[in-house]
Amino acid sequence: MMNVALIGCGRISPCHIDAVSENSDRMRIALVCDTDAVKAKALAEKLGCDWTSEMTDVSGRGIDLASVLTPSGYHPRHVVALAEKTDVPVILSEKPLSLSYREALEVYERIEATGKRLVPVYQNRYNPIVSHLKKLIDRGAFGRIYQFAFNVYWRRAEDYYAIPWHGTRTLDGGVLFTQSSHFVDMLHHFFGPVKSWRGFNGRQRGMEIADCVSLALEFENGAVGTLNATVDVYADDYMTEFTLIGEKGTVRLDGMNLNRIGFWNVEGEPKPDLDFTINHQYGLGHRMLYRYIADGRWEMFPEKDKLLSGIRLMEAVGLS
Repeated sequence: MMNVALIGCGRISPCHIDAVSENSDRMRIALVCDTDAVKAKALAEKLGCDWTSEMTDVSGRGIDLASVLTPSGYHPRHVVALAEKTDVPVILSEKPLSLSYREALEVYERIEATGKRLVPVYQNRYNPIVSHLKKLIDRGAFGRIYQFAFNVYWRRAEDYYAIPWHGTRTLDGGVLFTQSSHFVDMLHHFFGPVKSWRGFNGRQRGMEIADCVSLALEFENGAVGTLNATVDVYADDYMTEFTLIGEKGTVRLDGMNLNRIGFWNVEGEPKPDLDFTINHQYGLGHRMLYRYIADGRWEMFPEKDKLLSGIRLMEAVGLS
């Protein structure tokens, strides 16, 4: 049985709790940690586990995996502290690993020096529809990839930005880092290295971070396309959509988080029955992510070079 510690008890923690619960044959939450002791204690009582308000207290408790769920800008220091100051062998970091390329590179160097394992979270790549599409791309079912379009049309209202770290340049990073880094990862996952890009961002609501971004990209495999992301949709979330145009097929995924196939026409490939329903933006990928950890399927996680490429791109465009 793998013992898991959750470092941070905020907005994303329920997804990780659900994912561990779905894999309860292999793992359990043994400890929760938050600088807000009241919050940590309340969650521990709900889960029936230990709690602490000091991150380095995870040492000596038989923790196999520590999941860093703290505000984005704190991920680098928390990941490194767990690697260098505790006995936890595997450290998971919620996205993004860092808000800068330089800092992300340093995180990898320091983790590697400890001999421990870093697991970056980009759970949307484990969405069953996305996984199926990746397999088809890899075996050449689309032939040459011509073009793509990615659109992330979401809403983050005033109550979201009332959380102190949200909307800040140093801890949030803006729409590319906080909402759309999953889809930057997905493009690298599908197409490989980026050759060139050009992007524009807007601060339409007067915050210090970009709340909308338009990005044009060219990949080394010849694919060209766009990624548009916003948190400014009126009233409520609209959808996420991805269109892929290849030599032998065209596919459009949509829904709240690519949970629905909107169009399918691929030579020799019937439309798969993989639609599913969700009522939030996070999808169900955390469940598969934790299963891969339990099974030691480390090859399923983002490669270092692709992750660093994504952070360099997001920093150049989203924080310019």
